[in-house]
Amino acid sequence: MKKLVLIDGNSIMNRAFYGIMGSKALTTKDGKYTNAVYGFLAILFKLIEDENPDYLGVSFDLKGPTARHKLYEGYKANRKGMPNELAEQMPLIKEVLRAMNIDIVEKEGYEGDDIIGTLSKYGEEKGLEVIILSGDRDTFQLATDQVKIHIPRTKAGKTETEIYDRKKVQEVYGIEPKQLIEVKGLQGDTSDNIPGVPGIGEKTALSLIQKYETIENLYKKLEAGESDLKGKQKEKIEDNKELAFLSRTLGEIDTHVPIEDTLEQLKVEEWDKPKVLEIFKELNFKRYIDRFNLIQEAGSQMSEVEVRKNRRFI
Repeated sequence: MKKLVLIDGNSIMNRAFYGIMGSKALTTKDGKYTNAVYGFLAILFKLIEDENPDYLGVSFDLKGPTARHKLYEGYKANRKGMPNELAEQMPLIKEVLRAMNIDIVEKEGYEGDDIIGTLSKYGEEKGLEVIILSGDRDTFQLATDQVKIHIPRTKAGKTETEIYDRKKVQEVYGIEPKQLIEVKGLQGDTSDNIPGVPGIGEKTALSLIQKYETIENLYKKLEAGESDLKGKQKEKIEDNKELAFLSRTLGEIDTHVPIEDTLEQLKVEEWDKPKVLEIFKELNFKRYIDRFNLIQEAGSQMSEVEVRKNRRFI
């Protein structure tokens, strides 16, 4: 079975940025930060080496309001802006990816998660094994027997990967992946400022969905007097029905984004090695230049003068 790898660009850049900070932070000679780009590429190269994908795409968020902001003004209102040291690296990673002929997928009005959700569904319908790389556990709702979520995490200074498919989600949470959307409706999400039902935490939300399966069924049973909810818990859920449904909508990844990218655009292609070499030189990524033998590999596409010039770099 052929593989489609989808990468949550903002999530992995954010992880890479904070993973290589302080005295380890990388910069160019003129002081431009490159640590997030370097770390992102390290994760990307490891993933490509391990999975050998046939198709590959990276999604990014674009500035501007999304449908969720229009639906709920407070959505992500508590988020701090991206640090300048990271923001200045976003155009850099996109420049590198384009030189590598890796498809970048963005859509105004939609978040990167929505793009990944749409492409994962598309890949599954095409009979592909789909691998999603993200630091965001909200993507677990996309897991199926054919779609796996890879979550990188650092343990004892070493990066490991947790893999979640449908079976793993069932084992950990006791529900189907899509039911995690129902949990989000009750629990909310402080990081995205999704309200949920006040006073209902993850443990309670999970137990309610394990029992009632959906928010609709929970309220149906409640209104019919067929639930076992009592006291303050019952009162909170009764009083916040609109918030529960709103929160579920805010937390659900859209899998119907109007994207024009097809498998042809997502197909893994040969790098533009002279261009990659040029960028890596500017970013002082000597290790990657050596690792991929770029001086020699790009040489066949360069003039003899350019080859001699680039050899002086290492």
